[in-house]
Amino acid sequence: MTSLLGLFLLFFQVSLFGFGGGYAMLPLIYQGIRELGLMSAAEFARLVALSQITPGPIAINAATYVGYRFAGFPGAVVATFGSVLPSILLVLLVSHFITRFKESRALVGILQGIRPATLGLLGAAAVFLGQGTLVIGSQPVPLAILICLAVMVLALVRKIHPITLTILAGIAGAFTIR
Repeated sequence: MTSLLGLFLLFFQVSLFGFGGGYAMLPLIYQGIRELGLMSAAEFARLVALSQITPGPIAINAATYVGYRFAGFPGAVVATFGSVLPSILLVLLVSHFITRFKESRALVGILQGIRPATLGLLGAAAVFLGQGTLVIGSQPVPLAILICLAVMVLALVRKIHPITLTILAGIAGAFTIR
C-alpha cells in the first residue's frame, strides 16, 4: 500500500532526475504510478490530456492529479510539493555554482550528454501516451490516430500554436461523442 511518504518520494525522485521538462518526465511518472498500481495506461493518458488543458507545468499538474486521486487534497499537496521541491533546491544550488564553472569543459560535456537523453525520454513519452490513446487493448482508435496525425502536420507544417491545436482537437473529439 502506498503511503503519502511514498507518493512524495515518487514525485521528488521524478522531479530530481527528470531532465528536459514535463514531457520528458512523463515516462518516469508513468513507471512510478504503474509500479505503485495507482492507475492504468488509459487513465494515465487521460491524466496527461487533463494536465495539458489546465494552466501550469504538465509534470506538476500530473503530480497534483495523481496525488488527489490517491489521497484527496492531502495527496495532491504532498505530490505537488514532492514535484517542486527538487527544482527549488537545485536552482538554489546551481545558481550558486554556475557562474563559477560556466566555462568548464566538463559542464559543457555534461550538458551535451543530457540533451540527447532528453530527446530519448520525449520519444519514450510519445510511446507511453500512444499506448493508452492511439491503441486501446489491441485495437487502434481511428479518430485518435487521425487527430494525432492532423495535429502533427498542422504543428510542423503550418506552425499553428499548440493551444489552438489543443482546443481544435477537443472540439473534434466533442463532436464525435455519441
